Order: sequence, then C-alpha cells, then structure tokens
Amino acid sequence: MEEKYRQEPSDVLKVVLFGPESTGKTTLSEQLARHYHTVWVPEYARDYLQDKWNNERKTCEPHDLLPIAAGQMRIENNLAKKATDILICDTDLLETKVYSEAYYIGDCDPVLEKYALENSYDLYLLTYIDIPWEADDLRDKPNEREEMFNYFKGTLEKYGKNFIILKGNKKERLQKAINHIDTLLHK
Repeated sequence: MEEKYRQEPSDVLKVVLFGPESTGKTTLSEQLARHYHTVWVPEYARDYLQDKWNNERKTCEPHDLLPIAAGQMRIENNLAKKATDILICDTDLLETKVYSEAYYIGDCDPVLEKYALENSYDLYLLTYIDIPWEADDLRDKPNEREEMFNYFKGTLEKYGKNFIILKGNKKERLQKAINHIDTLLHK
C-alpha cells in the first residue's frame, strides 16, 4: 500500500525546486526543462487543491496530504521514464512535509515523513522570497514569507540535503541553476 509514495529507481539526475509559495518554482521548472530538453514534474497539489476549492470552497486539510503525496509520486515516477538525463521536479514530498508541519502544529503523517526522507534527489534549488508575491485562490501566507523560507532552509540543513539558494531575477536564477546542474551532469 505504501509503495505509491516510493520513488522508483531511475538513472536520471533529479533536481527539485523547493521553497515557499509564490517564489518562482513553476516558472523556473519550465525554463530548466526547456533548457535541458527534458520533462518537468508539475506540482500535483496545485490541481488537487484548486479542484477542492472550486468544488467545496475548502482549503487543504490534513487528510488531503497522503492523496497529494501519492499523486505527486505517481506523476514523478511516470515522467522519470520519459526524461532525458535530468528530471526537473516542481516539488517533492519533503516540501509537502514542510507544509504539513507549518500548517498543522508541527504534525506530519508518519507515512508521509518516511517517504519524504527516503526519496532522494541530487540537488535542491531553494527559491528565495525576492520575487513579488502573486495572490491566487490557494496562496495564503504573504506576510510570513521570511519565516517560511527559513523553515524550508532549516529543513534542508537538518536532513543534510544538497542545495543552493536562488536569488535575483528570472535570468539570474536560471543561470545559477544551470551552472550547478551542469556541474552535476559532468561529474
């Protein structure tokens, strides 16, 4: 049953965009995929939660997190088979774990936590909060961006993840990400 949260083995380099909401992760995911002529894994939670909002006028609740995690891994595992040398992931289960803890008083489902820590990626691109906030139906912490950024950074440090911080405009972020990814690709 828990297999649906597990990352399937793959030979591709896996890069995750990681960080608070409205920090340019999706835009950068698309740019990197285009640059490397590969596919990118969208954030499953966006569609899932937008549907929930549209149909029920409800936001994320703790019981939504495991279905979100399962959907995210299903998409990632399918797209890893279609990737070239690299797979760009707009998010991962560790990000879902961070949101679970931030929104639900430090709580995280043990199954989600297990796979958030077991699934592995080669590089995390931590997006800084220097991009203007863009409101939508799902984003709700415009005044807590710095605290959320620090939480994301602390999580990567706590679990010893390989990461860099991306700051600046879209062009600067893209170039810094490419430089670090190219280094990994040519090891």
